[in-house]
Amino acid sequence: MIRFLKRLAGALVLLTLAAVLFGPGYVQGDLNGTDRRAARPPSEAARRLHAGLLVADLHADALLWGTDLVKRQGRGHVDVPRLVDGNVAIQGFSVATQTPRGLNYDRNDDSSDNVTLLALVQLWPPQTWRSLLARALYQAERLRDVQRRSGGRLALVRTRDDLAAVLEQRGREPRPTAAFLAIEGAHSLDGDPGNVQALFDAGYRMMAPTHFFDNAFGGSAHGVRKGGLTAAGREMIRRMEALGMVLDLAHASPVTFADAIAMSTRPVVVSHTGVRATCAGVRNLTDDQIRAVAASGGVVGIGFWDSAVCGNDAAAIVRAIRHAASVAGVDHVGYGSDWDGAVTTPFDASQVAELTDAMLAAGFSEGDVRKIAGENVARVLRATLPAAASGLDGGVKRP
Repeated sequence: MIRFLKRLAGALVLLTLAAVLFGPGYVQGDLNGTDRRAARPPSEAARRLHAGLLVADLHADALLWGTDLVKRQGRGHVDVPRLVDGNVAIQGFSVATQTPRGLNYDRNDDSSDNVTLLALVQLWPPQTWRSLLARALYQAERLRDVQRRSGGRLALVRTRDDLAAVLEQRGREPRPTAAFLAIEGAHSLDGDPGNVQALFDAGYRMMAPTHFFDNAFGGSAHGVRKGGLTAAGREMIRRMEALGMVLDLAHASPVTFADAIAMSTRPVVVSHTGVRATCAGVRNLTDDQIRAVAASGGVVGIGFWDSAVCGNDAAAIVRAIRHAASVAGVDHVGYGSDWDGAVTTPFDASQVAELTDAMLAAGFSEGDVRKIAGENVARVLRATLPAAASGLDGGVKRP
């Protein structure tokens, strides 16, 4: 019996070590794929245009998986070398701190959590095992580490001046990608709106009230009650606006969406979504919601995955982009890939020129492509980010 127990203990140690060393990578590779069946090389005209674009993507979940983003990876969608190859000038790195088991688009509660297991397997600090705020702060430090080791190819932006400096540097080598941090679900505040300041100090510049379940701040489109903003949620938005943080309404219930639009005084975004006119589903925006985002001066970030656009190719993404532009105007549409968000996309960050090609093939003008590919997102960031590191000036008011 003693010999058996020793062997069992040894086997458990080996299994734990294997999970730590290989588990997150294998999970990421399984969940974050690319479907290249409809891929085609971009035309020479698209390549030339893409090389001169300011490309911006509002949402990627690459920090969650424990891979070294400084090195080119053979799995997933985003790392620094692939951002460089894709000419991505601005990339939002979103942080999820809790997701329910059995996650679905229809109904989830907050009684379970997948991220705890990831935290344990990836050997995150013990404080992250219980505190969602600690998880957010830890992942912010991970992005700062990527910046330090990137050889100048990635720069974390906190202010309008930071953004201007990075975009100016892109005229020379190395051409850095401006990275900003975002929070997917205000449950990361551990129930206290005062923790907005802690997230801001850590570098976060965008936050969504909800993710896949209702929380203390508002209702989720995928929650149980699907209610509106709570008093804590309203206080959170007031604090965000005072500091210069962008309000993201991805995953918001219809009531939370309407409540937030009604009280917001700055441009808002929906960082990663589809539109119901081309792809039905509670996850996607109605035409009225698209118009509301545009009226705020903000941007709808069109996603790259099947449930957002009802297709696995660039043409499906372009159909959603065209509809959003027809409703909101071309100044209010951008990219919201959801790369590395447990989705399959038609291309990764290195291959985004294929979307430029698809937009040209669909009849978009070069000027419209420039706006949609990134200039619209850059405008919103300039209008919302604080002018200085103190965060006392949150930028201009929305029109």
